[in-house]
Amino acid sequence: MLAPSLHDRFVHLAYDPGVSPKGGGLPGLDVLRSIVNSINLFGIVAVVGALAVSLGVWAWGHHSGGHQAEANGKKGAVVSAGAALGLGAANGIVAFFSALGSQVH
Repeated sequence: MLAPSLHDRFVHLAYDPGVSPKGGGLPGLDVLRSIVNSINLFGIVAVVGALAVSLGVWAWGHHSGGHQAEANGKKGAVVSAGAALGLGAANGIVAFFSALGSQVH
């Protein structure tokens, strides 16, 4: 019996399984979307609270001369702003990379 040629191996690796995202394929998709939307909203509300606390620590550290508290408040404010950016852009980021991935052939 002959071993498969290099070409046959590549053809086997390049097999297209024909899988693509399809809306409405499973029951409960609307419920899952609602849950994810609620988690995203909860995250945004938590980030607002974290930003308020961080800004308060930053101001307290600045006015009391606590350099460590001031630095921690600044770090918290930057992390909160980054988290808000990520939560707000999550849908767009996933849509962008999903569209980019669908162009790969």
